[in-house]
Amino acid sequence: MPRVRMDAVKLVRQGWSYRKVARHTGFSIGALASWVKKAEPLGHNSLWVPTESSRPKSHPKALSQETVRAIIEERLRTKRCAEVVHQQVLDRGVRVSLSSVKRTLQRHHLLKERSPWKRRHDPTPRPEVRKPGDLVQIDTIHIVLPRRFYVYTLLDVYSRWAHAAVSERITTHDTLRFMRDVKGCIPFGIIMLQSDHGSEFSTYFTEHSKLNHRHSRVRRPNDNAHLELFNRTVQEECLDMVKADAYHYQAALNEYLPYYNNERKHLSLNFKTPMEVFRSY
Repeated sequence: MPRVRMDAVKLVRQGWSYRKVARHTGFSIGALASWVKKAEPLGHNSLWVPTESSRPKSHPKALSQETVRAIIEERLRTKRCAEVVHQQVLDRGVRVSLSSVKRTLQRHHLLKERSPWKRRHDPTPRPEVRKPGDLVQIDTIHIVLPRRFYVYTLLDVYSRWAHAAVSERITTHDTLRFMRDVKGCIPFGIIMLQSDHGSEFSTYFTEHSKLNHRHSRVRRPNDNAHLELFNRTVQEECLDMVKADAYHYQAALNEYLPYYNNERKHLSLNFKTPMEVFRSY
């Protein structure tokens, strides 16, 4: 139909009368006049007259402009979520539903929409830590030198046994390789592995690690508190002493980790070492 409309318009532009074109094409004179008017801003090189949407211009139950303005103003003022904006608008005496508030914010692009390509993480509950391996935390440290590289860190919450390794990249494949190395040296089995929401710990890693894997809660930094403390400790006592390339960092870690696990006494473990806690279990 868009091409048929343009063919009729071209006949009018060639000098045919509206009556003659209407008889030739079978359309009404009013329709032809409307098509010619729509084709004027398109120019003579256009190939068709587009079809207009049949969607109604308004709805009898649509929100008033005052209500929409109040929702937008409250969102821009408070920067809060739709639920809070809804309550604030109600307090101002504007009667509107929560779904209408969400729809209004979405239409005006005032909501943080989730990427359709991002896969959701399973909401696995945090287990109780009663023995070694009940909860093992994993994370990465970013080292910025003339050449950037990374340090994978892993810590058992019960015994504080730790392991670390240098990597030039952080991808799911590098994380899987690090976990294979961990399984070869860890003195106990891993029952639950916990990480943050970094790309190196994506759903692909969960599916291929063959471990019970949970992600820490969003905006809950205390979920990984034990490992974050180890990250600071290993940087202050080991990594900060090295100012070279990745090879020397790995060599320093190979020397420090046996000391950390077998000799360094922990105040939180009643002045025991991680291996002493593991052997006494």
